[in-house]
Amino acid sequence: MSQPVLVLTRPLPVPPLTANGQAVEVRQFRGDQAVFAQAQVLLSTVMDPVDARLIDALPASIRLIANVGVGLDNIDLRAAAARGIAVSNTPVVTEDTADLAFLLILASARRLYSSESMVRSGRWNSTDMTVNLGTTVQGKTLGVVGFGAIGQAVARRARACNMAIAYHGPRPKPEAAAAVDAIYYPQLTAMLAAADIVTLHCPLSPATRHLIDAQTLAAMKPGAILVNTGRGALVDERALIDALHSGHLSGAGLDVFEREPTVPPQLLAMDNVTLTPHMGSATRECRGAMFDCALQNAIACFEGRPLLTPVDPG
Repeated sequence: MSQPVLVLTRPLPVPPLTANGQAVEVRQFRGDQAVFAQAQVLLSTVMDPVDARLIDALPASIRLIANVGVGLDNIDLRAAAARGIAVSNTPVVTEDTADLAFLLILASARRLYSSESMVRSGRWNSTDMTVNLGTTVQGKTLGVVGFGAIGQAVARRARACNMAIAYHGPRPKPEAAAAVDAIYYPQLTAMLAAADIVTLHCPLSPATRHLIDAQTLAAMKPGAILVNTGRGALVDERALIDALHSGHLSGAGLDVFEREPTVPPQLLAMDNVTLTPHMGSATRECRGAMFDCALQNAIACFEGRPLLTPVDPG
């Protein structure tokens, strides 16, 4: 029986592993295809492109691409399927990502960044009660674009703050919607027009790239807030900047960007925009669970067992 070999796309804290009673050899890919010789598993992160060119160059020994993350826009799934290579992800990020999304909702509504900056810079005037007023989330409508596990978890948090829930996606989800009294909008623009705050949780695909553009931003309520913890390219950043500059949107909370780690300087300069560095899963517990899930998928592949979290290539 050949030794199990795991190839990493970047340095990761992989503990000693065994499969079928053998130690797993761990290698790192640095551009040299020779590293894949006799390897069975490629372990990638959402920050590392695994495109058709790389997949086509993989040897026949590779049986699995184990992705550390839920989103799969970094992997060419069609190319993997054409080669008969399985793909797995780590759907263990729901609650922590939902926490961050709701943090950005509250931070944007209550102007947390500009308020904190005022205190740190010594500009706080405790006698002026009209400065830096935000808006309450109580009784407001949250529009959820993408009503999967994370979108539903954000909706539960919003209901705890007495928010009404509207949602848009490819199809209605009556059972999940009933749990949070959510109303389904088959048309995105209609949902945007009904929401005071919009939060994005759909996967990135050719169909959803720049889903939020000048036209859809114009459909949002004047003074609305946009929050994105999904993928940066869901939003046309130029159009978002224009909507913020014009005052059509009152604020935004962004954890993801089109060209990470680069953030447009216009967004950096705005005090009504809260920015975080793609950290939806950035807790010790969540990151540990993600690595463990990916490694358990790898071991299952080495041992010929069913994957824990396989991805449908379709």
